[in-house]
Amino acid sequence: MNSADEAPEQSLIGHLVELRARLLRAVLAVLLVFIALIPFAGRIYAVLAEPLRTKLPEGAQMVAIDVASPFFAPIKLAFFVALVAAMPIVLYQLWAFVAPGLYKHEQKLARPLLVSSVLLFYAGCTFAYFLVLPVVFGFLTGIAPEGVAVMTDISRYLDFVLVLFLAFGFSFEVPVAVVILVLLGWVSVEQLREARAYVIVGAFVIAAVVTPPDVISQLMLAIPMCLLYELGLIVSRALVRRQADVPADPGA
Repeated sequence: MNSADEAPEQSLIGHLVELRARLLRAVLAVLLVFIALIPFAGRIYAVLAEPLRTKLPEGAQMVAIDVASPFFAPIKLAFFVALVAAMPIVLYQLWAFVAPGLYKHEQKLARPLLVSSVLLFYAGCTFAYFLVLPVVFGFLTGIAPEGVAVMTDISRYLDFVLVLFLAFGFSFEVPVAVVILVLLGWVSVEQLREARAYVIVGAFVIAAVVTPPDVISQLMLAIPMCLLYELGLIVSRALVRRQADVPADPGA
């Protein structure tokens, strides 16, 4: 094998080694946060259960059906919280690996998109916890038939809440998705504006599938998605105009 063949191979091995190092750092960050949260797992679960406990009838309580669920449910929640809390570090490691291969103007656009995606995901989870969960559990406990004791299993409650967190967290990423689609040139702002009616219908369909069968919680997911879609259109339009006004940089 000559030196010309060895150079690409060495370059590939170097990229793989760097990728492994970045992944190890990301995993280590999640594990460190997870280990730090383990002693507080029970307290974290108590905070998560507060929206339901405040809506339970007097004398009702949460139950643990499985023998090991009092241990595994808080640990599972602690790992989820650690993953979400360490997400900026994980994304930074991903960015540090990808950024050298991007042009300068691409880096300038990618940085705010990464930061915005993390902040919007956090905003979606916060919105779900403080606004959606009290409404959902108020509705669900209020429609319980007379004589039925509402006592939710802690593992099933955790699964239900995590699904809502993920649904609202990813739904709040709509502006980032819109901006990326426009910047990549896959669609134009005008095409997205013309598709607004379909997007609204899709938002309500997604809300109907993800949320419990009450109109209020469905509206609380669908309406923010529609508003965030409009926000994405506004930002995309501003970026397109900015790119049109800025002359091409040969050194970019």
